[in-house]
Amino acid sequence: MMLSSLEGFFGRVKIEFFYGRDWSGVTTGEFIERLDAYLRWYRDERAKSDLGYRSPMQHRRDLGLVS
Repeated sequence: MMLSSLEGFFGRVKIEFFYGRDWSGVTTGEFIERLDAYLRWYRDERAKSDLGYRSPMQHRRDLGLVS
């Protein structure tokens, strides 16, 4: 089960972040910065249907887990 979750996550990263972009001229440092920004967005801000179209961070706030 864990393996399929990771495969799904990395598949999503490839589709949403990597594919369809022109990476020519992007330095390794720039790539890392862009990937970091995407992963932070993915973790904190994206709306998820199973959370009532709230972001994961809003869900944590609603549960009182973060302020």
